[in-house]
Amino acid sequence: MIVRIFNDRQYRLEDQHYERLNVLDDAVVAAVDAGDEPEYRRQFDALLAFVREHGVPVGDDELIGSDVLLPADDFSFAEAGQEFTGDGLVPDPADA
Repeated sequence: MIVRIFNDRQYRLEDQHYERLNVLDDAVVAAVDAGDEPEYRRQFDALLAFVREHGVPVGDDELIGSDVLLPADDFSFAEAGQEFTGDGLVPDPADA
């Protein structure tokens, strides 16, 4: 799967990481739903770190559509309240 982090790059993430990515996304949604800004920041940072740690950067010369689009590091809590809702940004594995 290809994950794009805005203002960063695209990463190729092996399918074995999909479930963990979804769990992290759900944790961001839960923090937003709870109105817990510090927890949102922790979970959102963990989500981006996971992609960067486990993903392989897609070459600048490759043109590939992204399966998952994640906001940039500076995505605010207020902005997250509009985007991280319901199932979040990563589709549930059962729906993928």
